[in-house]
Amino acid sequence: MDTQTGRPLSQEELAVLRHILSASFAGAAELRQQLTTATVSGNWEPAGSPSIDIAVPAESPSAHIADGPVPVAAQVIDGTGEYLGELLLWVTGGRLSALEYSWITDEPPSHLPALGMIHLAPSPH
Repeated sequence: MDTQTGRPLSQEELAVLRHILSASFAGAAELRQQLTTATVSGNWEPAGSPSIDIAVPAESPSAHIADGPVPVAAQVIDGTGEYLGELLLWVTGGRLSALEYSWITDEPPSHLPALGMIHLAPSPH
């Protein structure tokens, strides 16, 4: 896991973000455009967590979407159908601000889930 800040998004991070942003919701197109200039501005605890803070330049297109998680349920489900957690993509001021891997397992994840484990649905909130 790359813990350097100020770095470009990794291929794994980009793939997960593109997958979540493939869902249809107001503001998704602008958020997808932000991926080209987004960088990692911080790493979450515990050390080695795949959750990151995201910085997007002010000149990037702003999405007309409320602050908070995007309206997509990105559930992480393993090959046996067991629910392992969910991914939350946070927006602040119309810009991507964080990717959070919220888990329910005993041990925190050390990497993002494979795309085939991420099941998207409209968020209930």
